[in-house]
Parts: sequence; C-alpha cells; structure tokens
Amino acid sequence: MHMVMENNTEKRTAEISSCAGNNYCRVYEKSVVRQVTGEAIRPGGYYLTDYALGICGFTAGSKILDVGCGSGATVEHLLCNYNYDAVGVDPSPLLLGEGRRRVSSLPLIEARGEQLPFAASVMDGVLAECTLSVMAEPGRALEEMHRVLKPGGLLVIQDVYVRNQAMVAGLRRLPLTVCLAGAMTGPDLTARVSSAGFQILLWEDHSRLLVELAAQLVFAHGSLGRFWEEVTGGSICGSAIQNTVKKSRPGYLLLIARKPC
Repeated sequence: MHMVMENNTEKRTAEISSCAGNNYCRVYEKSVVRQVTGEAIRPGGYYLTDYALGICGFTAGSKILDVGCGSGATVEHLLCNYNYDAVGVDPSPLLLGEGRRRVSSLPLIEARGEQLPFAASVMDGVLAECTLSVMAEPGRALEEMHRVLKPGGLLVIQDVYVRNQAMVAGLRRLPLTVCLAGAMTGPDLTARVSSAGFQILLWEDHSRLLVELAAQLVFAHGSLGRFWEEVTGGSICGSAIQNTVKKSRPGYLLLIARKPC
C-alpha cells in the first residue's frame, strides 16, 4: 500500500510540473482527463479508429505509425487486435514512461510529429488522432507524415475543428496545450492536408462524440468550468476557458487521405 501511495504521489507531482513554471499546461498528460477518456485520450476512444481502419482495409503486417501515441494504448490496440506492425511516437516522456511500465515491449519512441525518426516511404498508414491540433507546426507535421508514407499509403486524422472562425485567435491565446486550443476550421485543415501533397478521400463530421465526452466530463466534475479548473490546478479561471471554447462552436471530424502513387 505504501508503494502504491508513493507511485501515485510521484505521478501527481509530475503532472503538476507540466503546468507549474510553464507557459502552457499540457492537458493531455493529466490523469484527470484520462479518468474520463481512457488511455486513448480522445472522444469516442477506439470507435473512430476501428471505423477508419475498416475503410482503409490495411492487411495484417501493415506498417502503421501512430503520431502522438501518448502512453501507446492505440499502438497496443493495433498490435493485439489487428496484427499490424505498429509503432508510436510522442514527445511526452511522462506518457511514454507510463506506457512502457504497462507493457515493456511496446514499440514507443520519443519524438515530435514535426521530425519523425523514420526513413522516407516506409509506412503503409499513419494515424494522427486528436494530435495534429496540439502540434506546434501542424503543416510541417503533415509534410513529415507524407514523407514517411509509401506511395498509396493512407493518413487517418480525427480531431477537433472550429465552426466559428472568429474565435480561432481566442483559442490560440489559451495557455493550454490541448486540441481545442490548436483547433483549425474545417476548410483550413483540409487545405493544409492538400498542401502537404495528400489526396483527400473522406471527410466526415462526428461531433456527437465530442458532445458525449462533454457530457461525461460534466457528470464527473459537475460542470465543464470545474473540469478546466481541476486540470489547471485552479491556476486559470475554468469558466473563462469554457466560455471561449463554447463560442468557438467546436466539432469533431474524421479525415482520410492518400499519398498519391
């Protein structure tokens, strides 16, 4: 019992340090978030992942890269349930460490999406699931995803998008590293994917998953404002964050694109 308490204390200290002394709070590292989302850390968990993989039709043994893999939950899902040759990259030592402690053999690499540590044209598929919007240079990350994909390879993006373009600047000013703060409008995201050299095959709205997640957060915390205050340790006004988010009218999308042959 004493050992469990020490581990939990160390974990909480590491999480707090990702806000304290930083300009941005890395929301995706917070256990309070994962208590609701699970280790997938996105609306709907694996639902859209499985749906998209069914469309893509990858065969067993396909080389699949998960960009922004967190603790590697999706990598584990791909290895165990699809028999893919899966690997994940993430810039968070905290989350990668948790994944390695959970399954020591998980192929996880500390790296940024803007600088992928792989040769060109080696991946059959790339997943960027609720991660492109937390990257500092999403355009550069898309170029890197294009580079590592084989000709004909497929990119799967699921992410938050913004319906009210006038609120994009307000979201960018939030001192949070979270998909909402980096969300683009649907047309902007589509343009960036196309500019990186991809052919867009599918664009679907799945905003109900975001609505369901919001309801789960309210149930767990009483209100979304209280959730934001819990995430930031009370260092930022939760109601102010939620007011900005609400005005942006966020949605959730699935995009599948191909690297031309």
